[in-house]
Amino acid sequence: MRIMGLDVGSKTVGVAISDPLGFTAQGVEVIKIDEAVGEFGFERLAELVKEYQVDKFVVGLPKNMNNTSGPRVEASQSYGLKLKEIFQIPVAYQDERLTTVQAERMLVEQADVSRGKRKKVIDKLAAQLILQNYLDRTI
Repeated sequence: MRIMGLDVGSKTVGVAISDPLGFTAQGVEVIKIDEAVGEFGFERLAELVKEYQVDKFVVGLPKNMNNTSGPRVEASQSYGLKLKEIFQIPVAYQDERLTTVQAERMLVEQADVSRGKRKKVIDKLAAQLILQNYLDRTI
């Protein structure tokens, strides 16, 4: 069973995939989207779902630090509903507070990645952290 983790933003969607046994998450890619014109990257996701034989999605929920929900949580939940409708695959949600901060810190401290390169991979790493947190919680 493969699970796909998604870090949904207004301009990009970071994508990660689990190993077949569901123990580890690996970053796959970043898909450019444009909420304003209704382009959500579902065509590319369909290719990845088929390639990896995905059985479940995990969408990150960017809750506020006080555990309240804002507009980005609503946007992520809406994205999850569209995924379920299009792909007929279960969707779970994972609290993603601080995953982008954690990803940025990892790229700076451990990999010494430049600011320009960080922008290109940060969402993929955040998706990986979202999925890994979900996998760790469900094992």
